[in-house]
Amino acid sequence: MQKTAFIAIVGCPNVGKSSLLNTLLGEKVAIVSPKPQTTRTKIMGVRTDGERQLVFTDTPGLHRPRTKLGEHMARAIREGMEGVDACLLVTDANAEGLAPQETQLLADCKRQHAPVILVLNKVDLLRRKEALAARILLFGNECDFYAVVPCSAKTGANLPALQAELDTLFASLPLSEGFFFPEDTLTDQPERVLAAELLREQLLRHLEQEIPHGTAVVIEKLRERPGAGLLDVEITIFCERETHKGMIIGKGGAMLKKISTEARLAMESFFGCHVHLQCWVKVKEDWRNREGLIRNFGLE
Repeated sequence: MQKTAFIAIVGCPNVGKSSLLNTLLGEKVAIVSPKPQTTRTKIMGVRTDGERQLVFTDTPGLHRPRTKLGEHMARAIREGMEGVDACLLVTDANAEGLAPQETQLLADCKRQHAPVILVLNKVDLLRRKEALAARILLFGNECDFYAVVPCSAKTGANLPALQAELDTLFASLPLSEGFFFPEDTLTDQPERVLAAELLREQLLRHLEQEIPHGTAVVIEKLRERPGAGLLDVEITIFCERETHKGMIIGKGGAMLKKISTEARLAMESFFGCHVHLQCWVKVKEDWRNREGLIRNFGLE
């Protein structure tokens, strides 16, 4: 009998939620970077095994909003948790204490009245086993978790244990019959969004400080040339200051060339065809506090 479960992935910024989603799916649907606040909107990933469909929702990292965009990101977390069958609360196994955002997420998880699995990620970076035990105890005093799983989304360490807990949880949930998505669905993200995110991933990797967080990527054109096995992609990168525009373009256009080349290669790998990519950089001052632009950029 076909059944579907909806599972929210929540946590603070930079704890590895998107990496975990990609690992659980076995495919990359969410961009990753060492910088916090990489994920800006809800990203749904679908894994269908036989009669079972798991729909994971990756959410932005919970942080104190400083802009209108930050407020939209916080809203995306709340919406991503509504009506789910279970939650994966992801934390950094190497962190100390409970962050205020984690206290908030624990309270939000309790209000959902859904099973919660605590995922202590990045155990590959763990220095002392005693610290892990202390962190498990710290969280255990705050919530009655369905399961607690230390693992590494990056190396795959102990991921089978997490999958086993998900299997057991799925079997115990009173789910409605049928699949929510077609069996071949991997994500709810349109190709235009995926292409934009692959370029934004390179902005995050190559630009420093606040600059990449002040950029928005808009697909102006995404069209396949009939019979050519070629995808034409035209992208505009919006930033907030003229000085930032100069840094994105770089001396003689070197930085923009590096970013666009690596983005093109990532698109070719993902879409399985050759890509002709053109990029422009424009300034929209303080766009992260302008509701109209946030909507136009598809980030509401």
